[in-house]
Amino acid sequence: MDYEIAESTDKADITVDARSFSWAVDSAIKSETASILGESRIHSFCSVVDNAIRSRTASDLGTSPSPVHSLASAVANAMSSSSAAPFSQLEVVPNATRHVPARLFTWAELKAATNNFSPHNRIRHFGTFGFGYRGKLVDGREVAIVKGTQFGKSEFAIFSRLDHRNLVGLVGYCENRDERLSVYEYMKNGLLRDCLHDKNNVDKDSSVLNSWKMRIKIAWDASLGIQYLHNYANPSIIHRDIKSSNILLDASWTARVFDFELSFICPEPDDEYDEIIMGTMGYMCPEYMTRGVLTAKCDVYGLGVVLLELLTGKRAILLESEEDGPPFYLVDFAVPPILAGDLVEILDSRVGPPDLKEAEALKILAHTAIRCVEEEPRQRPTMNDIVVDLDRAFAICGSSLYDENFSYSIALPSHESNHMTPDPLDTDSCDIPIYEENTNS
Repeated sequence: MDYEIAESTDKADITVDARSFSWAVDSAIKSETASILGESRIHSFCSVVDNAIRSRTASDLGTSPSPVHSLASAVANAMSSSSAAPFSQLEVVPNATRHVPARLFTWAELKAATNNFSPHNRIRHFGTFGFGYRGKLVDGREVAIVKGTQFGKSEFAIFSRLDHRNLVGLVGYCENRDERLSVYEYMKNGLLRDCLHDKNNVDKDSSVLNSWKMRIKIAWDASLGIQYLHNYANPSIIHRDIKSSNILLDASWTARVFDFELSFICPEPDDEYDEIIMGTMGYMCPEYMTRGVLTAKCDVYGLGVVLLELLTGKRAILLESEEDGPPFYLVDFAVPPILAGDLVEILDSRVGPPDLKEAEALKILAHTAIRCVEEEPRQRPTMNDIVVDLDRAFAICGSSLYDENFSYSIALPSHESNHMTPDPLDTDSCDIPIYEENTNS
């Protein structure tokens, strides 16, 4: 009897180890291939390993004194089976975009790339703490170079491994005496904030973003980038400064999450961390802004504010009058009408009335937004929930986003002219807490 109990316990231990191992294999593969939905194109290997291990009982695995040996045998058998594709035939999933590995640059290389950091190459509103410059590397790649980077080589080693189509890739790093520089992929169409709040964006024809389909697509893009940071980066990362000026738009108007200066590397994204308060007013959640309690739900809150910006066309902080006064938050402006069923009253008039499908999709977007900005963090959705909701909203609009009657590449002059012009540091480039620009939209 005792032997049977002991044997049963051993089997249970092996089964638990097997399950943990299968999850680790699954997570590692998804992380390396940047698969965000668990449908990696190396699924042929991943699923075979997972199924082989999960489906075997402890007795199937044998009575070897080493559970690891049994697991290794299961993996080896799975890999050698006819259903598992050899690694040479495995495809890289579409969400992985990195073609050239990140590397360390010399000061001379970056100086040459920016024409000695010429003011004409200055990128305004770029980065949390530093100055941004447009540059061109010797291999022809256009990059954005940030001076005044706060993180070091160890963080660079982690951030540079992040590879997803909805993240701005960190492609290089440089230390020159007491100065640090980071090198990012160049995003031609600049900041989401500038596209939304540009003073020249006055009617539907002023901006590519004056389309409900495009705004829903941008919301979905951004959510995918944040989901990757929380669930598939290894280790997990809390961005800590999600806002419209940290969402950039590439040449094809795909939204990408940017700027890891304030990012928090965490072993368990679901845990709470007591941290120094650093972020941007209007986007920081109540528990972090008042008590310094940092969780992944802080990023959810920031994304919720961005969703409200996309819906209303207004900034995260409004003023009650033209004169300086107490801040009036977009959350307080937008949430009550949405809850009352008056969403149409706050929609950005520059985009125009939504059609029936767009109206249904915007309701999903709006209710996702107000769930994201719940005061109680436990009431906010996870990034997985948000991605599912926004995916559904975008699907309702149809898959013809890039088949509309105009071409996004020629519909209007690129925002590059605004994004790249020399400009002194403003409030959005300073360390925080700070306020966003206090102007009515």
